[in-house]
Amino acid sequence: MSGQTGAGTLVVIPTYQERDNIESIVDRVRAATPEAHVLVVDDASPDGTGKIADALADADPHVHVLHREGKAGLGAAYIAGFDVALERGDEFVVEMDADGSHRPEQLPDLLAALDGPDGRADVVLGSRWVDGGSVVNWPKSRELLSRGGNVYTRVALGLNLRDATGGYRVYRSAVLRAIDYAAVASQGYCFQVDLARRALDAGFVVREVPITFVERELGESKMSTAIVREALWRVTQWGAARRTEQLRATFGGRDRS
Repeated sequence: MSGQTGAGTLVVIPTYQERDNIESIVDRVRAATPEAHVLVVDDASPDGTGKIADALADADPHVHVLHREGKAGLGAAYIAGFDVALERGDEFVVEMDADGSHRPEQLPDLLAALDGPDGRADVVLGSRWVDGGSVVNWPKSRELLSRGGNVYTRVALGLNLRDATGGYRVYRSAVLRAIDYAAVASQGYCFQVDLARRALDAGFVVREVPITFVERELGESKMSTAIVREALWRVTQWGAARRTEQLRATFGGRDRS
């Protein structure tokens, strides 16, 4: 395994109403990657998640908490976390859910893939839909929604990715500095798609590695129809813009010939 596992790494974990999960997930991250630091980004959870995170930070210098004034969405929480990582000078930045669906025990595999046998990667995506990937305790309707959404994204945007919507991933800090992540206004699935396409458009190498995604056992899912609608609408817009640019390039080239 790569010697850089956990070195200069900040694991960003957004939270809202995750008091039942936050202590366990932080403990598991610390056990899986002892050198890594953890940043809990809490959106003023009324259930006391932020206070639990503060207690964890008081007991462990590798744990940090960023309190925000209210619930502003997953994308905004990650943007705030990225800002902290770049200010700290971390080399690797991890996205991870707080509900246990992203297994911290697989984080060393994601970090190792940055410099794996296939060469250097700039972004590593934990993928449910590559060989070896899987989901646990998902209803068939949820699986079909995710698979279908990823097929649509792949076709509409021309992305050679099997799981562009997944939220378990690692970025080299150079990627975040280059792609203007602060300009990403979308949330949920769409936030993840937007970051992946920006990284690919900028010429960075994006690699997928298999993960096992486990449906949460405690707390309430943040999935909503609004998140799905936003993803469908934005991907359609981006796909139309991409197709327009391709047509302009094709016919513009003919005009010059």
